[in-house]
Amino acid sequence: MEATPNERAWTPTVQEDPALGLDRRTKFEILGAVMLGMFLAALDQTIVGPVLPKIVGELKGQDYYTWVVTIYLLTSTVTVPIYGKLSDLYGRKPILMFGITVFLIGSALSGLSQEMWQLILFRGIQGLGAGVLFPIALAVIGDLFTPAERGKYQGFFGLVFGLAFLLGPGLGGVLTDTFSWHAIFYVNIPIGLIALAVIWRLLPNIRHVERFGSIDYPGVVTLVLGLVPVLIGFTVAETNGFGDPSVWAWIGGGLVFIVAFILVERRSPEPIIPLHLFRNRTFSSSMLSIFFATFGFGALIIFLPFYFLVVEGATATESGYRFLPFMFGLIISSIASGQLVSRTGRYKPFIFLGFAALIIGQILITQLRVGTNDWVLNGWMFITGLGIGPTFAVFTIVVQNAVPFSQLGAATSDLTL
Repeated sequence: MEATPNERAWTPTVQEDPALGLDRRTKFEILGAVMLGMFLAALDQTIVGPVLPKIVGELKGQDYYTWVVTIYLLTSTVTVPIYGKLSDLYGRKPILMFGITVFLIGSALSGLSQEMWQLILFRGIQGLGAGVLFPIALAVIGDLFTPAERGKYQGFFGLVFGLAFLLGPGLGGVLTDTFSWHAIFYVNIPIGLIALAVIWRLLPNIRHVERFGSIDYPGVVTLVLGLVPVLIGFTVAETNGFGDPSVWAWIGGGLVFIVAFILVERRSPEPIIPLHLFRNRTFSSSMLSIFFATFGFGALIIFLPFYFLVVEGATATESGYRFLPFMFGLIISSIASGQLVSRTGRYKPFIFLGFAALIIGQILITQLRVGTNDWVLNGWMFITGLGIGPTFAVFTIVVQNAVPFSQLGAATSDLTL
């Protein structure tokens, strides 16, 4: 039975190949390079955590333990929509190369750190580069492949996260034990240089606007002043709880600037986040769905490590590996759903099945008790992973195929924010 128009992941009129005649081998080489870039950012999140106690102990920075992670998340999160818009205006290639270069500089400097304040500062620089790697890599797929093809390749990015999750904790331990903790940052450099060389040599600077637009500086400033305090507020709440007045001071101050950002964007000729996209039902419903899925996923990755560490007495590395059933489910469903969307042209059935698996998995995990059999818990995590995979892969395909090429970078970045 043929999919009806409102169920299709793309319109019946297939858009012209935006990659301007690149042969398939070149496209796959570029795809491999951008996947390497995304792997760098994903690996950095999994390789640092288990080694962090040793780093903090050596640098005598116990009071600033959480800021090594927090500053990275702050800078990478705030810059995502900015880079997305800039890539629409000036092309993916210069923005992607800039991001990888900044990430590698931050990695090298982090490895050279001799004091805690240096590590925090240089991790912030790393985050500034990492903000490019996820959304622009996904946008490049939209440039390289037609709407009907995108699903085949978007799903493979679940594999990138899975490999990073699998290799990160063990690789961090091996490098630290064999050399020192500095090596976990240096390992990014050869991988990043390979990706940078391939992108520089093969990726054309495809732009989908007729002219270079101006940068929305008021939008950038109000966005940063809005997001940073809100993120700091939630970080402080993790330590002090939401009863701390400073938490609400941070969040309240940030919300004021977020309102200001919205007002600025309504008047800007080149807004960082084009607000008219939210009038597109496909885009707005996808954003809302991703929010709820991420909210559930976030609760899971906060609660289960606590359970593994405190209740089961696992080490940080063991806790990371306990998530492998979840990652296997995510990888399988992410790849499979992308392939099926491309083959059938349908996306709603896979979204519904994904959310059903996610809800069932999370309901099952609420039954977790001391003494719950490990294999039972593994099954619950696997089901939850099956639900998460289609959620991110399919919505990325749907949104990219629902917006004009001139706003593909901004829309993809907003979705990953």
